[in-house]
Amino acid sequence: MTEALLAFVFGLVIGSFLNVCIYRWPLDLSVVRPRSHCVACDAQIAWYDNIPLVSFALLGGRCRHCKARISWRYPVVELLTGALFFWFVKSYGVTPEAAKMCCFTAMLVALVFTDLEQRILPDEFTLGGTLLGLAFAPFVKVGDDATAMLLLLFGVDPGDRWLSVFEAAVGAALPAFFLWGGGWLYLKLRHKEGLGFGDVKLVAMVGSFLGFRGALLTLLLGSVSGSILGYGYIKLTGKDPSEYELPFGTFLGAAGLFAALTLHSWP
Repeated sequence: MTEALLAFVFGLVIGSFLNVCIYRWPLDLSVVRPRSHCVACDAQIAWYDNIPLVSFALLGGRCRHCKARISWRYPVVELLTGALFFWFVKSYGVTPEAAKMCCFTAMLVALVFTDLEQRILPDEFTLGGTLLGLAFAPFVKVGDDATAMLLLLFGVDPGDRWLSVFEAAVGAALPAFFLWGGGWLYLKLRHKEGLGFGDVKLVAMVGSFLGFRGALLTLLLGSVSGSILGYGYIKLTGKDPSEYELPFGTFLGAAGLFAALTLHSWP
């Protein structure tokens, strides 16, 4: 339990950094310089006003200098990231598997909010995350039985390490290709973009970590939830369906989190 609590604190810190990335990367800004500052008055934020969760509560959710409201996204991202780190370390211990899942879900949290706020899925998370998932594969088995069975049908047995790499690569490539194909078909039929390429890269990132089944589950849950909730939101707000841009990446990211949290219960 001590390790899990320490992971929670570390997750809060990572969540604080993710908030910087969520705001800056969609705007093509550095996450290193300048130092953290209020987006309303540009006043630099002192270290004691930048403590995850605590500073937000003590400041009443307002800037110390100009009293502008601080978005609730900041504590939500910090708390969510901390809770995920706690869960995975408690579930897997201090292991490479826990490290892999913490990295994966932290990036998903950031992608959920960048797409929700900016309708952008930064390559730093999607493409960078895909490469990171492939890098983890030789050391933490992906465990995608569907891909393993496909290889066995062809009489190929590459060994556990290379099998895991192959599972990650197939998990990244195939579901992303299916999604890209659906977007291409929509464009040909409707003569307008129905899918951003960032969504395709997000699915590839999920597949590199969870394999083909995980990416397929993410794609299915994200599509269904996005359709139902998106349609409901459009009806409630009276928005024009032909003009409203659905944050599909947000639904995919949330579905990916669900897939990651239920991974240990998969048959």
